[in-house]
Amino acid sequence: MKSNTDYDVIIIGAGPAGSSSAALLAEYGHRVLILEREKFPRYHIGESLLPFTYQPLERLGLIDKMKKSAFVRKFSVQFVSPSGRASLPFYFFTRYDRETVAQTWQVLRSEFDQMLLDNAREKGAELQEQITVKELLWDGPRVVGVRAQTLAGEIVEYRAPMTLDCSGKEAFSAVRNLWRTPDPGLNKIAVWTYYEGAMRDEGINEGATTVAYVPEKGWFWYIPQHNNRISVGVVAEGKYLARGGVKSPEDIFNREIGENQWIKQHLAVGRQVGSYYLTSEYTHHSKHCGTEGLLLVGDAFAFLDPVFSSGVMLALKSGVLAADAVHKALVERDFSAGQFSAYATYLREGVENMRKLVFAFYDERFSFKKLIDKYPPAGGLVTDCLSGDVNKDFSQLWTWIAEFVPLPEDLPLGQPLVVADPVPEAQNVAAGV
Repeated sequence: MKSNTDYDVIIIGAGPAGSSSAALLAEYGHRVLILEREKFPRYHIGESLLPFTYQPLERLGLIDKMKKSAFVRKFSVQFVSPSGRASLPFYFFTRYDRETVAQTWQVLRSEFDQMLLDNAREKGAELQEQITVKELLWDGPRVVGVRAQTLAGEIVEYRAPMTLDCSGKEAFSAVRNLWRTPDPGLNKIAVWTYYEGAMRDEGINEGATTVAYVPEKGWFWYIPQHNNRISVGVVAEGKYLARGGVKSPEDIFNREIGENQWIKQHLAVGRQVGSYYLTSEYTHHSKHCGTEGLLLVGDAFAFLDPVFSSGVMLALKSGVLAADAVHKALVERDFSAGQFSAYATYLREGVENMRKLVFAFYDERFSFKKLIDKYPPAGGLVTDCLSGDVNKDFSQLWTWIAEFVPLPEDLPLGQPLVVADPVPEAQNVAAGV
């Protein structure tokens, strides 16, 4: 078995969280190794960016590349009733500068994630693809690296003062350390596919994300992409989507098209292409953001229901925050769990604000129209949250929404774990990411 100790930071996963952390840490001058299970470019869902991805993309030096890319520009979000009646769009530029934060993009993740990864490598990060991390390495209460397996079957160890878990929804460390916590109120199923030649709105609304309702608070996403393609999927409770014994993703999807007239009309002129996909059990949180020598980033820390497209924004945001926190730890040679308390507090604040809006959305008694009709200033605050400006004071918005529906309490999660004793062997299970 080979062992390598030449790195300052080991990063599990090359998605947006891992690549953004790697780019900045390498830019700081640290020796960074990214370990990725797959071979890039690879398919991934989560294609609609929020305006507040602008700041991390700017920090990464990627705004010019994004502006020159083929990605469709996105300026708003709209909501559509089952009858096909569309709301007025929530335009981001009513709250933010139109040429910076208020412009964002609908991306093809294989291309977008490759751009992020290439940027990390250009800044000096080292990448190994098609290698599967099997377990964390512990020295008493401290994580000191990982054990992994190459495509050829060779077992290798990599040791470093810091390990970043950017493994996405697989949540490598949270699962193996028994930290993963479900959010039962947000346990949905999604079925999706792609269309070519489907209808798009005109002008500035061409790239809008549309959230189109189906009964029982289910919804379609409708995301215009480049190459004349639309990403479209339906999200709802499993019992609703499986009603009548329908089980195949294709049959579920095609039945639900008829439940929203806007979706039906927009897809009628297009042609379905590619596979039908299904995933379930969306929302989860980690009890801890990490421990000594270990930090969780992006979806590995928390993953919210995708109704407001927060995933990539939170991944990039946490990637930048993690890079700064780890740089500080490396400079100070202090890798104790307490170093990452502020990181956890800030991220959880943003997650909880978005989480409240998601809970309100799924309550059948709530509608944005009713809220804004009674409290017109709420429209601006909703736009802020939908833009990804999640670390601001929304207490007034929650007070107004609470008049319509109850909102969840903040989950007491996320702070780093201070470990006094070695981690039990049973928690250090060897399994693939």
